[in-house]
Order: sequence, then structure tokens, then C-alpha cells
Amino acid sequence: MKALHSFSFPWRRVLALFFAFLVCTALWAEATQAQLAEKVIRLHVLANSDSQADQTLKLQVRDKILAQTASLLSGQESAAQAAAILQDNLDTLAQTAAQEIAARGYHYPVKVCLEETWFPTRQYENVSLPAGNYQALRVLIGEGAGKNWWCVVFPSLCLSAVTEESLQTAGLSHQEYALISEESQPYTIRFKAVEWWEACKHWFSRNES
Repeated sequence: MKALHSFSFPWRRVLALFFAFLVCTALWAEATQAQLAEKVIRLHVLANSDSQADQTLKLQVRDKILAQTASLLSGQESAAQAAAILQDNLDTLAQTAAQEIAARGYHYPVKVCLEETWFPTRQYENVSLPAGNYQALRVLIGEGAGKNWWCVVFPSLCLSAVTEESLQTAGLSHQEYALISEESQPYTIRFKAVEWWEACKHWFSRNES
């Protein structure tokens, strides 16, 4: 009996250490994603449907919105400043989208808002953002039931090549850039840890509601 007890004890210790590791990983992943989310604003354009015509319209509206946001956010150095400008110009952006929709011969309503949105892991050019909640400029065309298009409107990753310098302008550190560009194996592992935690958290939140 004593031998059995001494044999099982290390397993309890291993399990305790493993649980502690998971907790530490989850806390680190949560903090890392939240820190990234504070420094970027995503653009999310949802088409009316998946028809070819509606998907083409989505891209046409996207181009108009991107041109306007590039002008509005030129020279801004923080996501907070960019968000304030976008919030003040939501009606103007909605009008721009509505005009483009009408010019293309459609009569879909359009809604433009700035709100927190959950995203799965997505890649744009040479940058991937881990899954999680991000502030997003959302453009919903008609029913908003079609495939969506996304990028990062601040810092601007939609119209220009992504470089470490362009991201550092918006306050991202070298470590954060290394994480989202997955420039080496240790950072790839860290990225996957954030991705895993955020996906698990989202799954549990959906099943609780």
C-alpha cells in the first residue's frame, strides 16, 4: 500500500505542474492578445450575399471606404486617436458606402459602426493576427449574410506593404511585431498559444449563452 502511494504521488505533482503551466499560458495569452487589440483597428466589410454580383459590390464599397479612412487617419499615431476620428465620421463613411451602392445600381441599406468584434485567426500579407476580440470598423451591406472581407485599417495594412517600421509607428514593439509576423519558431509557438486560448475562450462563451 505504501509502495502504491509513493508511486502515485509524482503523478499528482506532474498534473499540478501541468495545470499551473496551463493557467500561466492562458494568462499570458490573454494579456498578449488584449495588448495587441489595444493598438489596432480592423476593417470588416460584409456583403449582402455570396452571389458574384454582391461580392463584387462588397469590394467596390471596400475601395471607397479604404480611400476615405486613409485620408481621415493620415498622421494618426494611436488607435485611440484613430477610433475617435472614425467614430466622429461614421455617418460620412455610411454615406460614402451608400453612394457607391446606389451608383452601382443597387438599393441595399448599409450600416457602418465601430464596435468590438470577435475574429478567428486571419492573415493579411505577411502578418497574422491571433483570434480574439478587436475593435472593428464594420460595414454591413444589405443583409450582411455574404462572405466578408477584412484587413487592419489602423495601422494601415490594407493599402501598403507591412513592415516592422510601419507597425512601430502605431506603437507595436519589436516583440509584438515578431509575434504576429511569426518570424521565428519561438514566436510561432507563442502565437499558437494565443490562438489556442482565444479559440477556447470563444467556444466556451458561445456555449454558455
